[in-house]
Amino acid sequence: LAQINNYEMLLHDAPTDSIKVEAMKTLSGKWYELGRPAIAGHYAYEIALLDPVEQSWSIAGTTFSICVQRATSQELKDYCTTKAVNAFENAISVNPDNVDHKINLALAYVENPVTDNPMQGIQMLLQLQENYPENVGVLTNLARLAIKTGQFERALERLTAALALEPDNTIANCLMASTLQALDRNEEAGDYVKKCNQ
Repeated sequence: LAQINNYEMLLHDAPTDSIKVEAMKTLSGKWYELGRPAIAGHYAYEIALLDPVEQSWSIAGTTFSICVQRATSQELKDYCTTKAVNAFENAISVNPDNVDHKINLALAYVENPVTDNPMQGIQMLLQLQENYPENVGVLTNLARLAIKTGQFERALERLTAALALEPDNTIANCLMASTLQALDRNEEAGDYVKKCNQ
């Protein structure tokens, strides 16, 4: 806390934006280490406001997404979702061609569905699959969601497509191992388990 207070004072007295950004980067990192992604996200978001480049918005969105996953109250979850969505939308506006930002935006809605449109995140991912049928990130995230809902055959189909594109993709190999084990195809799962462990 003493370190945090020192950086807060540095931030308060910072004569230039670049010094403010450095102080906020440290504060964001410290709060993240302390297990407070909402506060870490606040500083990451403030950095993006001062330095509105693609990477800054992406880091802010990712930090708030972690907050959404770890939030212990619905109020905090909703706050972090709103901030994550806004940050990823800004990242997309800076670089509309980066599919990862679009995936992360969809996942923010998946983690905390909107009451009046609970399928919004899934629909966004399905639209991304239609637009980018050979994007491994889209395929693996849809497979992960299929596994969560017990749709193992659908997961298998998406992971087969992902691994045809990137045979050494760790996430796809780990998910494939889990999927085959869930389908009692343990012998087939063996090779994927090895690649996953590597």
